[in-house]
Amino acid sequence: MSLDLHDLGRVDYEPTYAAMQKFTSQRGLKSNENVGDQLWICEHPPIFTQGLAGQAEHVLNAGAIPVLSTNRGGQVTYHGPGQVVAYPLLDLQRAGYFVKEYVYRLEEAVIRTLMHYGVTGHRVRGAPGIYVRLDAPFSHARLPADFSSEQLGLRKLESDPDLGKIAALGIKVSRHCTYHGVALNVAMDMEPFDRINACGYAGLKTVDLRTIGVDVSWQDSADVFSQKLVSQLSP
Repeated sequence: MSLDLHDLGRVDYEPTYAAMQKFTSQRGLKSNENVGDQLWICEHPPIFTQGLAGQAEHVLNAGAIPVLSTNRGGQVTYHGPGQVVAYPLLDLQRAGYFVKEYVYRLEEAVIRTLMHYGVTGHRVRGAPGIYVRLDAPFSHARLPADFSSEQLGLRKLESDPDLGKIAALGIKVSRHCTYHGVALNVAMDMEPFDRINACGYAGLKTVDLRTIGVDVSWQDSADVFSQKLVSQLSP
């Protein structure tokens, strides 16, 4: 499997969303059954997007930032300048793996991108996306084995890990073809995340690479992330 990489730069969310839907629907046609897989890399002007499970109460104060309902999985998230957004448009049947493994591979690409900058990324059971320890983002210490999504945003004990979400994931699979994807926070204005319960978790902190001490350009991080995605999504 080869991924045709498209660096779109900064593009509006809605026409990009529409283009993904069109691309995916057309590949279902017999005349287009051999259309190759693509990876779109971009950033968006400020927008909140709701997934299929999105609940209005998780948008606390949108202000002038638009809120758009979409057909991806998950709850509300924010897209804005300084965030690398990756949209893999894959035929999973041709790739030879199922949705659960696809999600794992997306998360692994984030983890390996963070590793490139010396940061340790963590998965949290029941909460797709990647998290970092706010007090020690460069530490290799693992999360407690029993740590799960129920503890996100909560620190009942001083010993509980203080986590921040650095990458959000929301996908859609139609006739075994994927769209939507994963967003990595690099160097953003983080204030809009305070206007939502990110991914539906009240009190969950959201961070970017700059917040935890990694000074890197959008393009550099986009290039590294693209390479990791291409590597991880290969059969």
